[in-house]
Amino acid sequence: MSWNWNSHGLPFLPGNTFRDVTKSSFHRPQTLSYRCGYALPRRPVAGIGQDPLVSEQLIQQRESESSFETPDIWPARGDPYDKGLSEEFVPAYVAFDKKVLRFFAYFQEDNLSSPEEAYRVRPVVVYYYLEDDSMCIFEPTVKNSGIPQGKLLKRHRFPKNERGEHYLWKDLNVGMDLQVYGIKYHITQCDAFTEDFMESQGIVLKEPQQMPADPYIKQRENPLPCTTKPPESDSMQQFLTMDGKVLRFFALWDDDDGETKPVTVQYYLVDDTVEVREVHKPNSGRDPFPILMRRQRLHKTLKPKPFPSCVLELSTEDVNEFYSPKDFQLGQRLTLLSRRFLLYDCDGFTKEYYLTHHPDVEMKPTEIPNKVEDVHRDRKRLPQIPPYNGYGSLEDSLQNCLSLIPKPPRKNVLKMLENDHKVLRYGAILDSQNPEDEGRRFVLSYHLSNDMISIYEKPTRNSGILAGKFLEKTRVPKPGSTVENPQLYSPVDLVIGATVEVFGHRFVLTDAALFVLSYLESISSQVPSQTLDLMRQKLGVETVDEPGPGGEAAELSS
Repeated sequence: MSWNWNSHGLPFLPGNTFRDVTKSSFHRPQTLSYRCGYALPRRPVAGIGQDPLVSEQLIQQRESESSFETPDIWPARGDPYDKGLSEEFVPAYVAFDKKVLRFFAYFQEDNLSSPEEAYRVRPVVVYYYLEDDSMCIFEPTVKNSGIPQGKLLKRHRFPKNERGEHYLWKDLNVGMDLQVYGIKYHITQCDAFTEDFMESQGIVLKEPQQMPADPYIKQRENPLPCTTKPPESDSMQQFLTMDGKVLRFFALWDDDDGETKPVTVQYYLVDDTVEVREVHKPNSGRDPFPILMRRQRLHKTLKPKPFPSCVLELSTEDVNEFYSPKDFQLGQRLTLLSRRFLLYDCDGFTKEYYLTHHPDVEMKPTEIPNKVEDVHRDRKRLPQIPPYNGYGSLEDSLQNCLSLIPKPPRKNVLKMLENDHKVLRYGAILDSQNPEDEGRRFVLSYHLSNDMISIYEKPTRNSGILAGKFLEKTRVPKPGSTVENPQLYSPVDLVIGATVEVFGHRFVLTDAALFVLSYLESISSQVPSQTLDLMRQKLGVETVDEPGPGGEAAELSS
């Protein structure tokens, strides 16, 4: 019979247990603690009701067990107490961050659909990430190979066998076969970092091997003898060597309208086609159609025919010679599809191509004449302004001729703010041969903010003429001025005794407000001295005080 013993050395029987009266917490303690986002087991600590000697014995026993283990620099991914005698725990994702082992390998792919090759040799690169033991396989892309290349296997832990084990860095070596998902990858060599890392871990790498050559590529290097006459130009060879290479010329196009437009002539070496593009600038007013001539082969000379053809399209048999790079020389004029072009410059690649393949052709840029250059840089036709039709103001009507969507004319805002509510008032009479117009008195107002004139008629008793507004605010041109370029009345022209002609009516200024004299004295540099003396004499004022705030005009004398 076995007995359970309590912490005091007595059998675990009723009456032999003692309750700790100082205990205040009865929760179940946690066995895990979080460090750097990872849940780790806590070290055993002697608590209430637990012998501290027992916990110290557990710690010494665990340290003694770890001391007999073989020391390894590989950071632990499990229990942090299995890291030996080191005091600081470094997780693997920190110690091996951005550290990748790179192996070069290849695999053979059977080709059952081609009689020319039995298998292909496809080189790959195997990456091993030390931080999480994941791997990926990448195949370098080869241009025009016709095979889907790139990342063959995404990054994950590769299975090693059916027991659920995965490949580790200890399992990789040069000269071994890596079996992954039924495909055998033979490792031939590795980079310098991988070699140094393996040697630091005590793993001896084998000698690097040469990558075997692909039999199909090796066969293409030594082509079979051809019994037929080879063509003048090999289209496949031209495609493989000239793909993506374009000759670019800068030219001027002489339009039928007599206008010179900048264009770009592009000659594609891969298939000897020519394309012409227009060079558009912002706010040029032209439609954004960049392609002037689509990409096509352009004929230089045609074969003579004894009879006219009823077909407008030309075939290859009808063309005697097509345009070639030798026909494009700087400083010469070309006629492409009945359009004349002047080549004056080219880009750097075009110059290097002609220097290598056609050294006899001189590619020296030509200077554009100043007149042509100005037209080429910025050509703007001045629109012809139609005559004024009388509707609306002159500035407002002009906007309909300058743009499709008319905008309101710009106003002199500074002048309007400075001369707001400033009005020059004059007394006037109507100069007319009609005896009924005698005795009619008017007030002519000149608004300084917008240079407009308004006329108001004073009431006259028993005249039989209704008083009030005679002319609303409008701009009055001087007699003799044209409609397209009118000359408006200014404050200098409005002097006492002067005659103002307003749309066929003649008004004689007989009086003026005192503000008129003060305003003319403020602009005395623009007003003749005789005019100022005449105004002072008519108003009977020798000196005039400065106008008050707001420029309010004094009332006219009766």
